[in-house]
Amino acid sequence: MAAILVIEDDDATATAIIAELERHGHEASRAADGETGLTLATREAFDAITLDRMLPGLDGLSLVARLRERHIAIPVLMLSALSDVDERIAGLRAGGDDYLTKPFDFAEMAMRVEVLLRRREQAEAVVLRGGGIECDLVRRTVRVDGVPTRLLHMEFRLLEFLMRNRGEVMTRRIIFERVWGYYFDPGANLISVHIARLRKKIDRPGHPSPILTVKGEGYLFDAG
Repeated sequence: MAAILVIEDDDATATAIIAELERHGHEASRAADGETGLTLATREAFDAITLDRMLPGLDGLSLVARLRERHIAIPVLMLSALSDVDERIAGLRAGGDDYLTKPFDFAEMAMRVEVLLRRREQAEAVVLRGGGIECDLVRRTVRVDGVPTRLLHMEFRLLEFLMRNRGEVMTRRIIFERVWGYYFDPGANLISVHIARLRKKIDRPGHPSPILTVKGEGYLFDAG
């Protein structure tokens, strides 16, 4: 169970966010304005924050910037009705770790929080293992059944992201954002092509591929 701080001024939205987080087994606390949120985030121990960008008084961008100035590294998911690419980039540059535009699906919101929590837990990990694969994050090398396997840069990033979130379906949208840094769908079959190339390099004869396609949703790393 993680402790999540929900900084949101709209009562209905805050109630829905808290209900979804609690449904996923987390403990959620709420601040209804930026100043209160900054005080709570500074004084108490939280594992992650959902932060509305358009808050009364201290706005979300200023709040997250102040947290980072104080070297408080709590993962922050920014929530905003401002949806264009420049606004997303501004949110991330201010110190946010992820950005989701309103209106959003609450299940997706919870999934993004889970991704931030896992990334924090694995921040000190140097080797990811699963399905006969060893992914060394320091040396940037991959071994399959002990045999070195050369991956191109984006193939490595894609494998690392899927292994970090093993057991969870990652949607195409989240993969575009977290692996490529794209906040739009470039179309074509960019992800499919990279997944196909990756499978050719990491799949083991006689074993099912650890990367599963979930039709209509995305991809999942399942080490069995």
